[in-house]
Amino acid sequence: MVSNARIRDVGMRTAHAVRSNQSTFVMAVIIILLAFWLIVPALLIVVQTFNVAANMFVDAPQWGLDNWRVAFAKPGFFQAIYNTVLLWVLTLSISFPIGVVIAWTLARTRVPGSHAIEFLFWIAYMIPGISTTIAWMTILDPDVGMVNRLLSALPFVDDGPGPFNIYSVQGIVWAKLMGDSIAVKVMFMTPVFRNMDASLEEAARVGGASTLRTMIRITLPLMSSIMVLVIALQLVRIFQGFETEQLLGVPFGFFVYSTLIFHLIRVDGLPDYGTATALASITMLAVVVIIPIQRWMLHRRIYTTVGAGFRPFLIDIGPWRWIAFGLIAALLLALTIGPMLVLVLGSFMTKSGYFSLTPLFTMDHWATALTSSGLLKGLRTTLMLATFAAVMSPLLFSILAYIIVRTTWRGRALLDTVIWGSAVIPGLLSGLGLLIMVLQVPGLKLLYGTFTILLIVVLMQGNTTGINLAKGAIVQIGRDMEDAGRVAGAGWLKTYFRIWLPIMSPMLTLLAVLNFVTAAGATSSIILLASRDTFTLSILALEISASSAHSMEDAITVSLILMFVTVGAALVAKLLGVRVGVRQR
Repeated sequence: MVSNARIRDVGMRTAHAVRSNQSTFVMAVIIILLAFWLIVPALLIVVQTFNVAANMFVDAPQWGLDNWRVAFAKPGFFQAIYNTVLLWVLTLSISFPIGVVIAWTLARTRVPGSHAIEFLFWIAYMIPGISTTIAWMTILDPDVGMVNRLLSALPFVDDGPGPFNIYSVQGIVWAKLMGDSIAVKVMFMTPVFRNMDASLEEAARVGGASTLRTMIRITLPLMSSIMVLVIALQLVRIFQGFETEQLLGVPFGFFVYSTLIFHLIRVDGLPDYGTATALASITMLAVVVIIPIQRWMLHRRIYTTVGAGFRPFLIDIGPWRWIAFGLIAALLLALTIGPMLVLVLGSFMTKSGYFSLTPLFTMDHWATALTSSGLLKGLRTTLMLATFAAVMSPLLFSILAYIIVRTTWRGRALLDTVIWGSAVIPGLLSGLGLLIMVLQVPGLKLLYGTFTILLIVVLMQGNTTGINLAKGAIVQIGRDMEDAGRVAGAGWLKTYFRIWLPIMSPMLTLLAVLNFVTAAGATSSIILLASRDTFTLSILALEISASSAHSMEDAITVSLILMFVTVGAALVAKLLGVRVGVRQR
């Protein structure tokens, strides 16, 4: 007769095998679905690099290696790669230390108005990149820039071009810093710095360490997980930067990776899709470096800062808090209020930046925008698309992050690779790959031009950033928090909604806002898939700006309407977000 212990052992092993098979099936479904929408378009791009036909959408396929030979022999190719890396190094070396210090100051010290200041960094991020660049062009153009014109009126300044030239490498770096380079780092890191047990820092101070030494020896090492993720995400995003580099670099012959690809597709006669796809495929090599580093950092598991004994607390830095407040406020003035005022002023000027015209101000640009037949249609599509993305993405991304970080399911490394691999194709080429897939895969052609395909695109577009930010928040939370819920009888679902979501709510609110802004401002990734019934405000602004050399002011007006929408949504999200999550005393 078989003993009861033997029966229990067999039952436990059977149950374990069933759970293992279930987890394997769930993981397989997740990987297949994500790979279909994330990796297949990239693979189609790679396949098309060997299609040497003049037009891949019209001519019959002709296979060969000419595209690769032409790509590597393209004049300026290696210079464009060097320029891309140069901008990344310069921008990161300036924005990253500034972002870390500001995030620590807002999250860990008693600086006045910390939550209001943090929200203003959200505002800085939400101003459309093209609008920010145009604002700084209006301010620092060497001939008609407002600052240069004012300086030229001084008696000791020579006539001619002003001392500041936005059309330079320094100008590009400045515009990128004043765009989202600093703001996005503060947004990413402040919630994570806030989720840190004060007892860890108090232990260092009891041992005689100063506030600065505690920050360097305790706080920053514990935050290295999110900092590595931010650097990795910045490395991927540098290949996708376009608006600033196009507007400021091309006038003096400074091409980067993305603008060179755009030049091949849209400039000089017939589009050279073959060479462009070959160049775009090279970005996949970045994954070889990024994935091993971030997975090694993440799975060292030394970043738990929220446990069952979690106790938040703020550091009192005395009179330094007013100095910090003044410096951050001055930076925010340059990031938000200055460009916004220039944009608002430009939308009412007959010609933005020209103060000698008569009449100087006009309402024509607003009248053109508000009476446009496509404005309400674009506004409706934008609001629907952004709202769905903001609601769905935090739940979806946090669950995927939990699977990668907390479970032992087989295939986690493959899932992580799929997620990172989707980030290396620039938006314009990613949209091209999706277009090829939708038109060539049976059954998908019905999705072309629909709201559904646009929603899928914007959800997938933010997955790398969203999932990795959620991973950075999850590794902070100790397993004892989850174990306490399960000991109390809560299942995984109840534990997730009662413990995980409340603790992660600041980060999830950030993800919702980020994806709202990303979806509302998406252009390159959806423009090839949108129809006349599903175009957005960003596409409308692009069409207006491209319709005439004298319509940039109309495009600025539409961009301001888009900015008002995103800022309003961010304000609502912020008001809801401050009521949940970790509270400091």
